Amino acid sequence: MELLEKLEILADAAKYDAACTSSGLDRNGRPGTVGSTMMAGCCHSFSADGRCISLLKVLLTNCCVYDCQYCVNRRSNDLPRAAFTPRELCKLTMGFYRRNYIEGLFLSSAVIRSPDYTTELMIETLRLLREEYRFGGYIHAKAIPGADPLLTHRLGLLADRLSVNIELPSAKSLALLAPDKGKEAILAPMGQIRDGITVSREERRLCRHAPRFAPAGQSTQMIVGATPESDRHILTLTQSLYDKYHLKRVFYSAYMPVSTSPLLPAPRDFQPPLLREHRLYQADWLLRYYHFRAEELLDESRPDLDPRMDPKCCWALRHLDFFPVEVNRADYEALLRVPGIGVRSARRILTARRAGPLTFEGLKRLGVVLKRAQYFLTCSGRAPRGLKISEDGLLRRLIALEAPALAEPMPEQLSLFDPVS
Repeated sequence: MELLEKLEILADAAKYDAACTSSGLDRNGRPGTVGSTMMAGCCHSFSADGRCISLLKVLLTNCCVYDCQYCVNRRSNDLPRAAFTPRELCKLTMGFYRRNYIEGLFLSSAVIRSPDYTTELMIETLRLLREEYRFGGYIHAKAIPGADPLLTHRLGLLADRLSVNIELPSAKSLALLAPDKGKEAILAPMGQIRDGITVSREERRLCRHAPRFAPAGQSTQMIVGATPESDRHILTLTQSLYDKYHLKRVFYSAYMPVSTSPLLPAPRDFQPPLLREHRLYQADWLLRYYHFRAEELLDESRPDLDPRMDPKCCWALRHLDFFPVEVNRADYEALLRVPGIGVRSARRILTARRAGPLTFEGLKRLGVVLKRAQYFLTCSGRAPRGLKISEDGLLRRLIALEAPALAEPMPEQLSLFDPVS
């Protein structure tokens, strides 16, 4: 099979793997090597000078011994099969890099023969790239659950970032749709990678030339919409993964119908839950950067995120007793809870108010999104002039900002926060 034909098959087979993440580390180019890595480099983004920074996202092989019902590469699926040799993939990567097509490599694989054999092939590929081809660019590798811990450790010494896909949100769904895999087999390498990163950082404090193990951390991915778990279940699992395994990122992948299995949604009637995926990413952002907890966003009475507005606005509407927030006195944590105020604008507010009281016009210049924030803020005890709106009216206005098609006609407006005259 021609090399480009293999590339077409294996790049297409890798399209369901999420790889849009920052490289997470700096590594300058050295004499005799090819490539470097920048902290802000990421897949499918743009640099300051307008260049697209991208990764070669490809599978080593799509020949798989597993029969996971949700996976396009399952062994029972009738599709073209291919496999790169380690040297073929190295030549392809270096050729693309020298042509400035890519900034790095995202390498995953189906399980051929066994997890150990597959991991050995991936290690040989990365070893050739690092040692023979002297490639210093970014490499993200997928660790294979069930592989020997020593092999996973060797893989982490060659890659910048490792990830282990948790696949599905519950052990019950995993047992039903992927009987060859188990929860413990997936979580074990996550714990090993976490411990390896911790040990590596301690060693480098003592000796700066000590080898680095997965210096950009680890991530995972789960499929959303193939099984009946609620958003609350998914976010609680996400919170646990961040707390226990110190993940850099959890990716959510809306299920795409690739199987006619009766255990999965029927392809004819099923629409990929792309809006649900979007809301989960917004909630995930609140967990990572806004100091929210999963139990604050959803509970037993509200197990799913509202598709009509972002989770932060939903939380604010359920906690109107927390508002309005006085922008000239509130601490950083309180400011982060205000819809329309992000991490950067909250820090700007703390800096700017040292010079004097802030006004709504001043907040706008600091980057605050006033079309949301104005309903939840006061400046020196004053609300925006003439702002009068009921609780129901506020709900409709916030929905109209994100989903105009779902908004209803505005009711008669009453006062929610009486402006000070």
